[in-house]
This record gives sequence, structure tokens and C-alpha cells, in this order.
Amino acid sequence: MIQSRVTRLSLRATPLIGALLVAVLGGAMASRAEAQTPIVPPSVAQPPAVQLSTTMQISWEVRNRFRLFREERDFKLQVDSLSGRNILAAEQALATQSDGRGWARNTLGRLCIDAAGRVSEPCTRDGVKESYLTPVDHPVAVRLAGEVPVGAVCAWTFEDGDPPRQSTLDCAEPINLRVRYGRATPVTVDVSSGSEAPQRVTTQIAVRDVFIAGLGDSIASGEGNPDRPVALSDEGFCFRSYLGGPAGMYFRPGRAGFKGARACDTSDGMSLQNWQRAGAQWFNPACHRSLYSYQTRMAIALAAQNPQIAVTYLPLACTGATIDEGMFGSQRARECVVGKNGLTCQGTVNAQISELREALTAATRRQPDRGLDLILLSIGANDVDFSGLVADVIVERQTERALSRRTGVLSSVDQARSTLQRELPQDFSKLRQALKPLVGGDLARVIYTSYANPSLMNGAPCPGGRAGFDIHPSFNADPQRLADVTNFVQSEFLPQIKRLAQCSGGMLCGDRTRDRMTFVDQHQEAFANHGFCARAETDPPFDRECFSASGESFSNDIVNAANNPLVCGAAASDFRAYAPRARWVRDANDSYFTAMTYPQAQKAPTNQPGDIHDATWGVLSAVYGGAIHPTAEGHAAMADAALPAAMSVLGLGLAENPVTSEPIAPVPTQQR
Repeated sequence: MIQSRVTRLSLRATPLIGALLVAVLGGAMASRAEAQTPIVPPSVAQPPAVQLSTTMQISWEVRNRFRLFREERDFKLQVDSLSGRNILAAEQALATQSDGRGWARNTLGRLCIDAAGRVSEPCTRDGVKESYLTPVDHPVAVRLAGEVPVGAVCAWTFEDGDPPRQSTLDCAEPINLRVRYGRATPVTVDVSSGSEAPQRVTTQIAVRDVFIAGLGDSIASGEGNPDRPVALSDEGFCFRSYLGGPAGMYFRPGRAGFKGARACDTSDGMSLQNWQRAGAQWFNPACHRSLYSYQTRMAIALAAQNPQIAVTYLPLACTGATIDEGMFGSQRARECVVGKNGLTCQGTVNAQISELREALTAATRRQPDRGLDLILLSIGANDVDFSGLVADVIVERQTERALSRRTGVLSSVDQARSTLQRELPQDFSKLRQALKPLVGGDLARVIYTSYANPSLMNGAPCPGGRAGFDIHPSFNADPQRLADVTNFVQSEFLPQIKRLAQCSGGMLCGDRTRDRMTFVDQHQEAFANHGFCARAETDPPFDRECFSASGESFSNDIVNAANNPLVCGAAASDFRAYAPRARWVRDANDSYFTAMTYPQAQKAPTNQPGDIHDATWGVLSAVYGGAIHPTAEGHAAMADAALPAAMSVLGLGLAENPVTSEPIAPVPTQQR
């Protein structure tokens, strides 16, 4: 085996060799130093100084956040109209913009609830299928706000998955995305601008989806304000009266587009169906639910004014509802659904509380923590038979009064007072107990919006007479009966409703701290100057010229009236149902000119007059479309009163999610 040996040289041991090496190497290094510039170690590049900035913020909002609307353009219309305005001013602006034809006519058919009242599950909103009652995500728009440098570049990071979503683009451009519901999404944006130090801004996106149900009667549903008002014909349409014979015939404007017989002595078996096809349209005909109702208008405004929430709204209110028939039990439908293949008549409408319980059960099955945030409620007027009081005031001729009394249409103040004092408190107590578990045991989350007295002007009862009621020959508001009803409403009915809702004045409640409803009545003072008899020089020209203050609006000459029934000579089609006017309560003339309702589903088909000229239809068409109900302006005023209460109960208007603005830490210097 050969072993290699390494000989180590020690400079200390051999000083001569060490000296020689130093001399040789030193000479070589000296010669190289003369030939090149000495090398200086490069300095380490340092990042520019970073300044803390608080001038930029991440701004975000939920898009199309009123979830009943399928298309964002309908919601944007509401947002724009509410910019710098309350709901009443917004309604007036939209009315002017639409030339009094109404904004809702274009939105009808673009909702997440069909004409039969069924929720669309799923509902396709802006091209994306969503569960209406239990959304899993929401569309949001995110942008950088504040003092953003011109031309700055934003690197966005949304930590909602693994890996997180990232996008880099000009800071002037918004980011549109969908964020998961039920959890917060952290957001970071790194802002770079030229040689300046990048800045980092962070926040969290957490959408709050507010679930609201609307319950109640015709005031809650929006009666009197069809989403698409009836189109009026300029020619006359004949009705018979109960007097019979040629003297009992009278002409009023008909429905545009109706091709059937206009004269009383001609009719056919298909006339009623063809007539109904030309009628007013509601987003739910069976209950006369309208987008103009104060409940819907308040829910829209709530979404418009709170950009970081979404509103899931379930409208269940139904015209004609009482606590027994409507809230707890089924009730008769008002009108049939007009479809391409004819009329579809429900006959009856399910109880509202049952419908709400069913919806909540379906929602919690998919999302166990899904609960109801608010209930909007107005109920009680039909329980005391308010429509019977109105009929008692306006039906004048003895023939019609006798028939109305025999069929139970007329009611008296004494009858209403008895019901108000004895039966309504018991029924209201049952209602309170039924609603309490639906709102987590706290009835403060039920916002009861009271009625307004419909027959006041300058704080006093309207004078009565035929003005506003001459649509039917037998109508004439009796001054004394009108004053009696007005005083009953003001001094007895409205105070009792308040006591019932607030558990005050001796009303028995189990736990007053949790059984008191949130009560709204601030609109009543404004209504005291806008009753059905209010008139002003600012009213639409048609109203001032054609609706006679003396009750002589229509021609009594049946020959002339067949061609044009209006004394003023104007075309009936010039009437504008949603033009701003002094009265916030529809009179009988308004009811006919706006809705002209033939309540076909109100009775069994065998009991309905087959002849569209029948005297019964003449009476019903004048009142069942919303006589003595708020106009769209009136509903907007009610919504303005209810909105602050809803905001307070929901705790909205508080501080939003905090935004942090900080410098990005420089990249650490690598050690060499």
C-alpha cells in the first residue's frame, strides 16, 4: 500500500522561505495595483423613506341590494331618486320623470316573486342564480377612495379562499366580485405610484342581509296604486244602475284596448274575460300588492341608504285582510291573474302567518341561523269594517242604500265602536302571541305603522258632497255622517290602535318590555292637510279642469256621453294616476280612473254578474280599486315615518368596518 505524505511548510519554521514568498507576492500585487482602479464595495440599495398615510380608504357597497329586484337598473333608479331626497320627494321626482304614469310600470315582471305570490327559488338576478330567501353570497363593488395619486396601480387581495383572489389594475377602476355571506372577507390593497413608497390599505367586507316581512291589510299592500294603472279609453262605456230602464243608464270612461260592446244593451259571453285583459296590473293581483306600498317603499329606501347591507323582502300583506281572515285564516282573493291563456283565479289566499312560518322553515332548513329581522305591520281597519263606514257615508240613493244594507255592505259608527272595544283587543292579543316567536321573542322588531285619518283638510273634516264621488250617480258624501266617521277615527280608533300596539292604556300584555311593538304615527300630522278633499292650484291640469268641485264632472246626456263622458271635453286618457297632487288619499273618481277594479275573484263565479255593464260592477269598479286609500305620495310619506324606526331597531347608521392605512414594510436587505 502506497501512502502519500503531505509536507507542511511552516513560515515560522523556515523564515527564509517565508521571506522569499512575501517578496515575490508583494511585487506581483504592487504591479497589478498600478494597472487598475481600486475596487470600492458597492453600497446596499435602500428603499425610499415610507410615510404613514391616512388619506386613502377602501370603499365597498352591495350591488342591487334590494333583492326583490332582478335587475340592477331598477334599483339604481331608486338610488338616484333618493339622492339628497326623502322618500316623498323621491316619489314626486319619479312621478314627474314618468309624466305621471308611474315608475313601477316598467319594473313589473322583473321581480323575484311571481304574480301568484310565489318566491322564485332560485331567482336569476343580473344573470346569476341566487337563492332568494337564503343567499350564499352577494355581489359587491370595491374601490379605493380618498386622495389617490393619479395613475397609481392597485394590487388587490381578497382572502376568501386558498389561494386568495388577487388582481392588479389602475386604482381608478372598481373591482366587482361576489363575497360569501355569513363571514368576513379580509381585503388588502397595495398602492404604488412612481418612486413613492407603496401604501397598504386594509378592511373587511361583511354583508349584512336584512330579512323583512310585510304583513297586514290594504294599507300595507298598497291598495289604490296598481303597478301599471288601467289605460283609459276616451270613449264612454255604459253601466246600468239599480233603478233600471234607460233612465238608469250612465256612461263613464272605458278601458283602452277593449274590443267588446260598450253599450248596455249589447254583451256576449266573452266580454268579461276580454274586459279583464285590459285592466290594471299589480305584482300580485289576488292581494292588490303594489310596489308603491309604504312597506315596499321603506324597504327600498333602507337598502338604498345603507350601502353595506342587502334587503331580502317578503311582501305578504293583502287587501281586505282582518286578523281572523287574512292573518290567521285564509281570505278571498281580490282579482284573478291575467295570463296569455286566460284568467287564473286563486279564489282564496293563504293566511299570512302560515305563509311566513312556511318561508322561515324553508330558510332555516338551508341556513339554520337565518332569522327574521323585521316585520312591518298595519292591521285593524277591516276588523272594525272601515269599508262599511265609507259605504255608509257615500251611498246616498235609497235604492242603493237598501240593497247595501240588506247585503251587509253598510256599517255604522256604533257597530265599529263595539268591535273596537270588545273584539279587537282579544284578536290583537292573539296576533301578538303568534308574531312573538317569529322575531326572537322581542316584539320591538314588529314595526306597526298606524293609519292616517283620510278625511281631514286643515285639521278639520272634509265638507262632503259629490266632489270626488260623482263617478257613480248614487254617491254623495253625506256631511254629517262623514263628520261622525272622521271624529270616530281621530278620537277613538287611532288612539285605541296605539294602545294595542304599545301595551298601554290598560291593555294587558304578558311582558311589556318585550310585548310592545315599535309604533309609528308621525305621518298623521302631515295627512291632516292632505285628505281626499284637498285641492290646490298645483294639481294636475286634468284634475283642476275635469274633476268638478261641485260634483258635475260627467255628462248626463247618454248620447254625447257615449262619445266622451267628460263635461270638460278632455280625453280621459290624459288623466295621470301618479302625478303629484294635493290629496294624498284617493277618492272614488281616482279609484275608477286608476284601477277600475272588477273584483272577479271576490265571489264564487256563479254569483258574479256575467254582464260587464251590470249595476253591481258599476258600484264595485268605483270603490274596489282603492277609494279612501293613500296615493303613492301618501304611501311615501308613511314610509318616511317608518324608516327611522326601522333604522333604529336594526342598529343601522353606526360605524362601519374599520379601515387601516399603513406603509408596506420594505424588503429586508440580504446579508452577504
